[in-house]
Amino acid sequence: MAASENTPTTAEGEIAKTDQTVDGYEKKCIFCKIVNREMGTELLHIDEDVSCFRDIHPGAPHHYLVVPNKHVGNCKSLGKEHVPLVEKMVETGKEILQKNNVTDLNDVRFGFHWPPFCSVTHLHLHVLAPTSLMGFLSRLVYRLNSYWFITADQLLQRLNSMS
Repeated sequence: MAASENTPTTAEGEIAKTDQTVDGYEKKCIFCKIVNREMGTELLHIDEDVSCFRDIHPGAPHHYLVVPNKHVGNCKSLGKEHVPLVEKMVETGKEILQKNNVTDLNDVRFGFHWPPFCSVTHLHLHVLAPTSLMGFLSRLVYRLNSYWFITADQLLQRLNSMS
């Protein structure tokens, strides 16, 4: 297959690699680098679909990020076909909490920042616990019913209502 006129090529005519997503990996994405073990970040969980690691700016005593292993855009770009992925992310978050002796799942928050309030465009679920110990700023940043933060349940409801 020949490269199109707009596709960068090497001197030998091979298609050059760009910063775009290739095989689910985006070279400039920090979370893609973490999942591919290029950053030295401790992975608390990794399977064929998702990975989990600690947030570098924790908003609660337990603050984890669950991300798809393959680059997926932010939560606004998702469709109904992403429901199983989001459900898997939530289940993984619950498992990580349980492994870290967080047993009161009524005092946790699972959610996503709504664009344009995302610092990283790779889909990532914030898992925070216990919410009762979150400080003032964290309560604001991860605030329920805000323009900038949507819970996992709200996102799933939104995705399931798509036609």
